[in-house]
Amino acid sequence: MAKLGFLGLGLMGYPMARNLLDAGHEVALWSHTAAKARRLAKSHKGVFCKTPKEVGKFADCIFLCVGNSEMSEEVLLGVDGVFKGVRKGKVIADCSTIAPSVARRIAKKFETKGAFFLDAPCTGSTPGAEGGTLTFMIGGRKKVFQSVRENFLPMGKTLFYCGRQGMGLHAKLSQNLVLCNMMQGFIEGMVLAKKAGVDPKLMFEVLDKSAAKAGLISFKAPYIFKRDFEAAFPLKWMHKDIGLMLDSGHELHVPLPSTSLVHQLFGASIARGQGDEDFCSAVKLLEDWAGVEVKG
Repeated sequence: MAKLGFLGLGLMGYPMARNLLDAGHEVALWSHTAAKARRLAKSHKGVFCKTPKEVGKFADCIFLCVGNSEMSEEVLLGVDGVFKGVRKGKVIADCSTIAPSVARRIAKKFETKGAFFLDAPCTGSTPGAEGGTLTFMIGGRKKVFQSVRENFLPMGKTLFYCGRQGMGLHAKLSQNLVLCNMMQGFIEGMVLAKKAGVDPKLMFEVLDKSAAKAGLISFKAPYIFKRDFEAAFPLKWMHKDIGLMLDSGHELHVPLPSTSLVHQLFGASIARGQGDEDFCSAVKLLEDWAGVEVKG
């Protein structure tokens, strides 16, 4: 079994790390909230670490899943970061969704120690993390990815090698661009139908039996109908990802007009206090504007 590390034990990271432990690997654990790392280490025979540096010293392959680029840089390159403990030949796979430019900068830093960095963002939200069914998009050296490929499998069986450093993140951001625009389209269509007097469940059945059928809608609609906005993918993190999409669009000279509007609308929902709710809770903003509620 491999000597692994996992940093960041939030909604995604905790079950991801637990799946690595359940697969029989030795896993060093660190979290900003130390109690989470202690609890998982105790319940699943992991190795509790006080600092990311300790994880870097322990593990041959280190995973992390944190909220944004700043957190990733701090955990990896900050005071007592992984970089301070890691040795030549070790591999760091960042499963967070961060800026591709930041991933490239981090990779160059680790290369000065002869260590390797992969951007490895994942999709599948909390249910995928819980069930070990995440999909990963990987950027970096192909041989490095192939050398640690088996370590990903307790967390998800679908792995896409996307190319050079940053390409995994570009793939993830492009996927989330489609998801956020799809969600906004669904919100607008459902609110319009409700305002006209069409039953929401009937409208959903129409969509589900037409060319508008989509996996995202099939999964999220029941939660909207029962007004359950507990976060599988928090709105604040989707909003953050949209900002990264827009930054990439600016860098690559690709206009993203619809995505820019969705960024503003999701931001307005966060301003209303919905940042920690699931991103499908963005429906509530348009509902309030229209004076209806999309409820089953």
